[in-house]
Amino acid sequence: MDKSKLVKFINKYYLGGNVNSVVVNSDGNGLSTRFVSSDKSLLGEVKLKNYSLTEAEFGVYTTDVLLKMLSVLDENISVELKKANEKVHSLSANDGGADIRYMLSDLSVINQPPKLKQIPEFELQLKVDSTFIKKFIAGKGALPDTESFTVVSGNNTEVVIGYSSIATNRVAIPVKNENDNIIDNISFNANLFKDVLEANKENDSATLEVSSEGLARIKFNMNDYESTYYLVAVQNVN
Repeated sequence: MDKSKLVKFINKYYLGGNVNSVVVNSDGNGLSTRFVSSDKSLLGEVKLKNYSLTEAEFGVYTTDVLLKMLSVLDENISVELKKANEKVHSLSANDGGADIRYMLSDLSVINQPPKLKQIPEFELQLKVDSTFIKKFIAGKGALPDTESFTVVSGNNTEVVIGYSSIATNRVAIPVKNENDNIIDNISFNANLFKDVLEANKENDSATLEVSSEGLARIKFNMNDYESTYYLVAVQNVN
């Protein structure tokens, strides 16, 4: 197995440390997980196809530790889930020169993300391409202390990092609004969104859907990965 394939799956939910504990499901042909950030402002689901592992549901409590252990290994690895009395207790991986064993967690100690009971209408459909991803990541890097970005729709729709009605440092990125709808300005967590884009920057086409009811959704689908993220709006910036 390719180690990078597993690590990429992990990073798509780990999001730079925003999600450290998850329950992973293996159906024998792929992996999937649903997750929520510690501040509960982001929910998501990541799927990896064509990755053969024993059918099981298992808990990863310290993803940061697992990633560090995997970094010891070379690219070509074998991975196995260890069981006792039909209960998965550890994940073992080796590259022929080193072996790691990561102890898995009881599922009951991991916070499970709530299911969205009703998904609102997304009035805005904003085109996210490789240029937008690069500009947003760079813009957030230029304004590291800025915690929100604002979607400003109108004749010229923009995603603005550091938006304010008064003069402030800001980065405004023009985006194509696929359906030309207009809603009131709405703001979301810029740090989380930057981490989502970082984890999926190999994608060159996605759509950021925005609802006036305070929710945004972005989906990525490339090669064997499917990722969906929901962002809850933060208090609007004046």
